[in-house]
Amino acid sequence: MNKFHLESWIVGFVDGEGCFSISFTRRNGLKVGLEVRSSFSVSQNTRNKQVLLKVEEFFCCGSIRESKRDNTWKYEVRNIDELYKTILPFFRKYPLLTNKQRDFEAWSVVLQKIKQGHHLNPEGLKEIIDIAFSMNSKGYSRKYTKEELLQILES
Repeated sequence: MNKFHLESWIVGFVDGEGCFSISFTRRNGLKVGLEVRSSFSVSQNTRNKQVLLKVEEFFCCGSIRESKRDNTWKYEVRNIDELYKTILPFFRKYPLLTNKQRDFEAWSVVLQKIKQGHHLNPEGLKEIIDIAFSMNSKGYSRKYTKEELLQILES
């Protein structure tokens, strides 16, 4: 597969199977009480794990892990620098074709805010929470509700 075809295939694959997400974890040691994580992932069941290897090889970052919860394998990038330097530019250059593009745009705003340190202050974190809850409206379960996160932030 030549490079152009591989890039097009990755865009289509991510349009169908990928996820740009923002997650939150309660961390009492942090000033704002919450840790923010941005990630990009693509999942497949065990019989198609080899396609995840192709994606990992293409991006040269991230890792593949088994998800026992739903018996799938997941290629995931969580390192902020790898997301910012590799994943973000790729999907800016090769936009998604479905509504997932809207999630990508929101995700990229959050990524920028994290890179600038906005997640370390209550006002910036409130903005990030608002954006995160505008994303992935279907099929994405969250550990906390928006109200719970805002309550942690205010405590």
